[in-house]
Amino acid sequence: MNPITSPKSPKISLLLADVDGTLVTKEKILTDRARAAVHKLWDAGIRFTITSGRPPLGMKMIVDALKLTEPLAPFNGGLFVYPDFSTLEENVLPATTVQEVIKIITAHHLDVWIYRGKDWFVHERHGPHVDREEWTVKFPPTVVSSFDGLFDNVVKVVGVSDDLDAVAKCETDVQQAFSQKVYCKSRASSGGGEQVSAARSQPYYLDVTHPHANKGAVVDRLSQLLGIPRQEIATIGDMPNDVPMFERSGLSIAMGNANPDVQQQAQYVTTSYEEEGFANAVEWFILGDRHGASNAKFQQSSVG
Repeated sequence: MNPITSPKSPKISLLLADVDGTLVTKEKILTDRARAAVHKLWDAGIRFTITSGRPPLGMKMIVDALKLTEPLAPFNGGLFVYPDFSTLEENVLPATTVQEVIKIITAHHLDVWIYRGKDWFVHERHGPHVDREEWTVKFPPTVVSSFDGLFDNVVKVVGVSDDLDAVAKCETDVQQAFSQKVYCKSRASSGGGEQVSAARSQPYYLDVTHPHANKGAVVDRLSQLLGIPRQEIATIGDMPNDVPMFERSGLSIAMGNANPDVQQQAQYVTTSYEEEGFANAVEWFILGDRHGASNAKFQQSSVG
């Protein structure tokens, strides 16, 4: 890691941001500085949108507060929706894949959630993180004793546990079982044909989606939809599932609260989400406030 230097100011036409741990604070608050940073982007002619493991309704607060106008990618690209939440396109998992994923997650003693369109199904009404997730996404789950009959049209399967080692091990095993890309510390290495995308969206959440439903594919699809070259897209995030979008974009920024492995995959590292990391990243790296960047007390990633 080297002391930070001013960015080379590549042309940026779109900023794609993760939500939790990035755009909002730990308490899921969109700060005044974050709002102002988005408006500064627009004033500079730079478009802005978001992607998240959240379902569409879980993104509504952000969309309404910022009055977003570009397509959004909930479920890490499992769905693409317009700002009015009408569906642009969707990527669902085959029913047989859903069943196999649930078996692997259960074998690791993680709780299982499934999302089908706008519906969220769980086994326990107040299981681990259910209440927190309900507060975040702003709608309650449907409690079922069995997922039988619900395997069709599944956009996302989630493994949930506070045993973080078990979640990490489950991530690896799902990836290996479906020949998914496995991201190691230094770079991504791919196995065979991809059948799912499996990555932690939080240390306690493992998100399993269609192989096209990952944040790297979100960059590719937004590039196509909006007619913006990938090298003109900037990305910002904090978790392992943000690394694929770092790799596909022209400028990548990791949050200060990201773990070191994630930070190593980005070109720049900003401050944490509790220290206005999103707003600082926009001002320093996207809009090129060299004075602010040169006096910042953080470092540039050795990547890029």
